[in-house]
Amino acid sequence: MALVVALTGGSGFIGGQIARMLVAQGCTIRALSRKQSGFNQGVEWVRGSLESPRALAELMAGANVVVHCAGAVRGRNAQSFHEVNVQGSRRVMDAARNSGTCERFLHMSSLAARYPDLSWYSKSKFDAEQQVLSAAGHVKVGIFRPTAVYGPGDQELQPLFSWLLRGLLVRLGTTESHLSFVHVFDLTAAVLQWISSPTAKPATYEISDGTLGGYSWKGLAKIGADIREASVRQIPVSIALLQGIARVNLALSYLIRRSPMLTSSKVNELIHCDWTCSNRDITNAIGWMPRITLRRALQDRLF
Repeated sequence: MALVVALTGGSGFIGGQIARMLVAQGCTIRALSRKQSGFNQGVEWVRGSLESPRALAELMAGANVVVHCAGAVRGRNAQSFHEVNVQGSRRVMDAARNSGTCERFLHMSSLAARYPDLSWYSKSKFDAEQQVLSAAGHVKVGIFRPTAVYGPGDQELQPLFSWLLRGLLVRLGTTESHLSFVHVFDLTAAVLQWISSPTAKPATYEISDGTLGGYSWKGLAKIGADIREASVRQIPVSIALLQGIARVNLALSYLIRRSPMLTSSKVNELIHCDWTCSNRDITNAIGWMPRITLRRALQDRLF
């Protein structure tokens, strides 16, 4: 495969896995980083940020594919998400289009974009999609909307799964909620298949591990109990408590000068009742299918 791929977010959880996978496939990878420059582990790092036109132009030079994974998942308000996720995505697309070499642009969004009124984050992801599409010009755009992504290097879901296998499951929202997940190995395989497939169609694709109906909290507890061969205790966390913690967390973020993950806006995502989705569109388009269910990942400790 003789692809030259420009990658944003290459030092992050998902972007890092994509970089390693593409290098293994023989692609030439140029990745944007705030700290690194030069060659490292098969990747040419371009020092700069989404705010730097110079760095973005250097990133795109000669690339025929762009994979845009960079984005904000933490923030104190709607504007902080907008600046990174919306304006940053627009700058990346503008640089890709202006390069004159980019043919395909894969935008890593989120299933949250399905519900733009749910949170600051979901609104920014939806608006980013619209900005990328409106600025694409001749560039073919694929938008991936993965559900919750987990796997080696993940710091968000790893504690949930670790405690589940110890016999405790912290339950957010109602007992009727349905969640869905996708392993990062499956997501990176989908990325490779889309950017290299001659039949890849510009479209928006929702991505999960394919479990019909997703996972209920009861279902998660049963998976944990089956694997550990002992019971799992569910610990419900009330919405009022979550909101209280979120308010304290937001206040503390100003003292420690770090953007908070848990805010009142984020709580809306955590308690949302339906995070299920179907892989039908991407399977029909390029033949991709997930291989790793959550049960298998937990059994084999692939997280």
